[in-house]
Amino acid sequence: MFTSSLGKKYLMALSGLVLIGFVFVHMAGNLQILMGQEKINAYAHALQSLPMPILWGSRLFLLAAVIVHAVTAYQLVKENRRARPHSNYIETTKKAGLASLRMGLTGSILLAFIIFHLLHFTIRLIYPEYDKMMTMVGSPDSDKIHDVYTMVIAGFQHTWVSVFYVVAMFLLCGHLAHGVSSAFQSLGIRSENWRAKLELAAKAYAWVIFAGFSIVPLLVLAQNWGMIKFFNFSSGMEPLALN
Repeated sequence: MFTSSLGKKYLMALSGLVLIGFVFVHMAGNLQILMGQEKINAYAHALQSLPMPILWGSRLFLLAAVIVHAVTAYQLVKENRRARPHSNYIETTKKAGLASLRMGLTGSILLAFIIFHLLHFTIRLIYPEYDKMMTMVGSPDSDKIHDVYTMVIAGFQHTWVSVFYVVAMFLLCGHLAHGVSSAFQSLGIRSENWRAKLELAAKAYAWVIFAGFSIVPLLVLAQNWGMIKFFNFSSGMEPLALN
């Protein structure tokens, strides 16, 4: 079944729904940085302290969802091109918007962003000095924990990093606006009666995700440029001179 075009659409839709739910949970967790250093550090430490089967089981499940989503999307694009190797002289679409017509391009950029994001904040290969950021703030005991608060703010002090994040989130917004509704259609559970409402809800959800992920880099940039004073380094560590 899953080698057929219909089966691949099911796989892409189901993996897409997993990722749609994940980005909301991830956004909600990230926004705790707005509540201060103690809150976000305690949250991040709690996640990293989960039992190994749960922590790595979740990571592998999400990785599998990303791989399935990307591979099936690539396969479907190839099948579509084989079915119509030559484009029409004049291309017209009645309902397809720009987001739906550029899903492959935005998906490819987002995949590159995911890899960068993991290397930046999770694996910390791009800036190895992030590993040295330790603090007692947010620690549940007397041991030092990783200072996620300082790391995130220091990371977004790079203007190019913040711009890249915001642009990627804008592309994610367009991807979600079409993908949420499209996933229900691929699974055969979207009727014409509530199509318009579902598309409106998908767009609203997409913009919420964009705002939630973009607000932190934008606030850091605004503070870096002296426009506002929002974040502080209560651990005593000064912001890194990254620009």
